[in-house]
Amino acid sequence: MLVLAVTGSLAMGKSTVTAMFAEAGAATYGADAAVHRLYSGAAAGPIATAFPGIVKDGIVDRAALGARVADDPAALARLETIVHPLVRNAEDEFRAKAAASGRRLAVLDIPLLFETGAERRVDAVVVVSCSPEIQRGRIAHRAREAGGMKEERAAALIARQMSDADKRARAHFIVDTSRSLDVTRRGVGDILRALAGRIAG
Repeated sequence: MLVLAVTGSLAMGKSTVTAMFAEAGAATYGADAAVHRLYSGAAAGPIATAFPGIVKDGIVDRAALGARVADDPAALARLETIVHPLVRNAEDEFRAKAAASGRRLAVLDIPLLFETGAERRVDAVVVVSCSPEIQRGRIAHRAREAGGMKEERAAALIARQMSDADKRARAHFIVDTSRSLDVTRRGVGDILRALAGRIAG
């Protein structure tokens, strides 16, 4: 089974590109979705112990947790020691299930791929990118939506991540989402054709 990672900075279009791989028949996994499940499951207890008052009715208050660790590197590191091993376990379970079911291509959506060294456990990396203007517009749009991330917090997150240019330099493939969905879908198709010899059943 070929394992492909999809990564990129905030609001670049990772989820959209991963969904297009799923439409094409790939088994897909999202690290962010795994974290959301863990926040109402296995991670809730340890987080409640490490950050009193953050867990309510067995579910992590993500907004409160984000505010708690935003400007506290030690608190963020403490959170990561709780969450990262659990996310890795969820990824391993996904990979084992996909392989056991005979899937030839698995796609992992991992936002902090390079930052956490996760690129070492995949066969190839797709970096999703767009222009800074479009990225800012998407972040602003999300901030206006109910429950969307505030622009100030988004800017702080981006500042802590590897730059888009560095990510692109490390990529095996790049999908530019600055244009239409049809253009993006063609980019995904180009990658699948390039990998066809390696994923043929």
